[in-house]
Amino acid sequence: MYGDVGLKLVQHAKRTQALNHLPPYQPELVRAVARELRELDRDVANILAPFGGSFNPSASPATACSLLVDHLCMRRNKRCLLAYHRVRVDKLEEMCWEGQDVIDSQPQTQSEARDGHAVGGRLGSESGASNSLSPEEEEYARQYSDILAAYKGQWTDIDLTGSLEPPKDLFIDVRVLKNAGDIQTEYGAITLTKNSQFYVRQGDVGRLIAQGYLQKLS
Repeated sequence: MYGDVGLKLVQHAKRTQALNHLPPYQPELVRAVARELRELDRDVANILAPFGGSFNPSASPATACSLLVDHLCMRRNKRCLLAYHRVRVDKLEEMCWEGQDVIDSQPQTQSEARDGHAVGGRLGSESGASNSLSPEEEEYARQYSDILAAYKGQWTDIDLTGSLEPPKDLFIDVRVLKNAGDIQTEYGAITLTKNSQFYVRQGDVGRLIAQGYLQKLS
């Protein structure tokens, strides 16, 4: 039925809004919606062909109704496509502002891909996806990151990606999730090795927490 595939894209978009990461792009669903749009457009052209460009809706209400249904289906599919891609773009921009390495952080392990397929299998196939981004999304993320870096470069003494809410505690306990080497803090240099824990000033490690190198302990 027309509109069913577009609904799946909307369900994917809704699910994406509740996640902290960007799930795999759905090229098969996008292509299916695009095919449906072309089929509807051909249907409209075939209906109007006998009238030679002089169709009068009041003279043929049944034909006018068919054209209206096709038009509304095309409009709905276009809105589903736009909504799906808008949600993904918003998530990409959010990740860029948080300082995450969007492109390098997207490839999934086989176990993650299996988990994603188990959760979202009924919404569309995610198997075989080695990267969550489409080629166009990768290029957009690169260019957006370049623009953001140039913008932030004007104010080197201000962290524009920091949280707008003041921290509840100046110092926090953190656990190192990935080796990050040496960093310089207000109280000296520390070496971040995996599974080690530190009591540090939140302002010194906020970016590393956002990038997934550190985990804040409650």
